[in-house]
Amino acid sequence: MNIDGGKSHISVGISENERNKGITLIKVQGVIDTVTASEFEERFRSVLNDKKFKLVIDLTDVEYISSAGWGIFISEIKKIRGQNGDLVLAGMRPDVTDIYELLEFNTFLRSFPDVESALVGGFKNGSNVDGNISLENKRLRKMK
Repeated sequence: MNIDGGKSHISVGISENERNKGITLIKVQGVIDTVTASEFEERFRSVLNDKKFKLVIDLTDVEYISSAGWGIFISEIKKIRGQNGDLVLAGMRPDVTDIYELLEFNTFLRSFPDVESALVGGFKNGSNVDGNISLENKRLRKMK
């Protein structure tokens, strides 16, 4: 799946949005697979440990996400929403979007075409998908 001959690589940058200090941007580059998932998870959890729960994950430069990578998002979404936060995805490439939709993650994780639209639409009125946290949490419980 990797375009660099199979060698897994990842880069993770974390920053606060300049216009809205309550939103944290996590920019990922490379692949999130079994080799790189632990590095990504460490950085991701450090953000949660800092009590930052309004997250935009910029996937513009992500070539591939394996089940290990998707599992990181899924395992933490209930905790994030329990803290009145949310996690939204931005800038997914078509191949990544195909898997996201195939696995039906679009029923409880929102995605936006780019970071700007995620920042504008991702946290309106503190809501998440359809503004209905309890329905989403019920679906997440069924998945476990």
